[in-house]
Amino acid sequence: MNGMLQVFRNAWVDTQLRKKILYTLFILVIFRLGSCIFVPFLDNTAISNMIDGASLLSYLDTMTGGALGNGTLLAMSITPYINASIIIQLLTVAIPPLEKLSKEGEPGRKKINKITKYVALGIALLQATAFYFSLRNGTSVDGYHIEILKYGEKADLFAQILSAATIIACFVAGACVIIWLGDRINENGIGNGISMILFAGIVARFPDQIQTFVRLCQQDMKNIIFVVVVIIMYAAMIWFVIFMTNAERRIPVQYAKRVVGRKMYGGQSTHIPIKVAMSGVMPIIFAMSIMSLPQTILFFFGIKGDGTSGHPFWEGFVRFFSQSSVGYAIIYFVLIIAFNYFYVAISYNPIEIANNLKKNNGAIPGYRPGKPTSDFIYNSLNKITLIGAIFLGIIAILPIILSWINPNFSGISLGGTTLLIVVGVALETVRTLESQITMRHHPGFLD
Repeated sequence: MNGMLQVFRNAWVDTQLRKKILYTLFILVIFRLGSCIFVPFLDNTAISNMIDGASLLSYLDTMTGGALGNGTLLAMSITPYINASIIIQLLTVAIPPLEKLSKEGEPGRKKINKITKYVALGIALLQATAFYFSLRNGTSVDGYHIEILKYGEKADLFAQILSAATIIACFVAGACVIIWLGDRINENGIGNGISMILFAGIVARFPDQIQTFVRLCQQDMKNIIFVVVVIIMYAAMIWFVIFMTNAERRIPVQYAKRVVGRKMYGGQSTHIPIKVAMSGVMPIIFAMSIMSLPQTILFFFGIKGDGTSGHPFWEGFVRFFSQSSVGYAIIYFVLIIAFNYFYVAISYNPIEIANNLKKNNGAIPGYRPGKPTSDFIYNSLNKITLIGAIFLGIIAILPIILSWINPNFSGISLGGTTLLIVVGVALETVRTLESQITMRHHPGFLD
């Protein structure tokens, strides 16, 4: 913590870095102001009540800093762009033209980024439309139908069409504005713009979490002990996430000496770093989306698992996929491990690494170049991936276990996913500032 504060202190002294930090904060303030602009024709209280019944919508509400639950302009937040990035990243491996673009350097990266934005626009349109119809068909916690039109059933067909177009257009425009704000941070601020906006949305919910803790302590003094235990546990989780994020397996590499003309090249020793948490939070996002999808789809049709829909089978199906179920936790944990292996497999190619080592006269001590080297890297990668997958699984299901111990804590949104995002963005920002400071204050040979 002291080292992080020292980095920010050193960055603040530098005039250019201070301007970048202030610019980033200015963009984040605009983002939070946009989260307070309400969309017309919406009953905000009814939306908040409806979201309490769908785990995926509750998760999206957490990621948007409460903008979705309040029905504001930036309700879609950065989720369309994140989903588009995941889709394009997966398609880059499967579609040769996209794979070719990814290997063209900066021009190819710009083209892929442009394609990602168009895909994000399409996803935002689909999400906004689905959210509108879920509001039309949704029910509140007390079972009453939600009326999103201010004039209710008295509104004519033209008014209903106008309200639908306005709501969908506002949500899509908000998603586009967020992508634009993220680009401004990338160009003139500090860190990755999309990550910073996601970070700001999650951190904005912290005051609500503090109020939740205070309210629980006021309801029952026995909860004070449990609240203290939870705070200590989350502090330990933060330390654990930082430790695992920085942990890596270093495979030693020795380059052979070779003589070209009168000069000798090679002969140095280096290593191949393999991060333990290489895939980051992506496996958790994939697994949570899949686990929440059945419950959310049925919720759009009015089946919430509370016994009011008259469909016993589907009611039980919804309850099985609720976060309070043991089956949900087990399948969720297994999916995180599976997606972690999948994500590492598409982003790390042991055969290509072995071939590059062979071309550059490099070798891993004790292993012959070629297939033995690729097999060793593959086996090492599998072991490291398993450790990273178990780490992600533990972080993800720990909040679920806490809700089993004390149901009052089931509404705490500071789960494993948000914790990984917050800590990951904070560490990445510190690393960016350190590199900027080093670049501006590097001592030359004349100093």
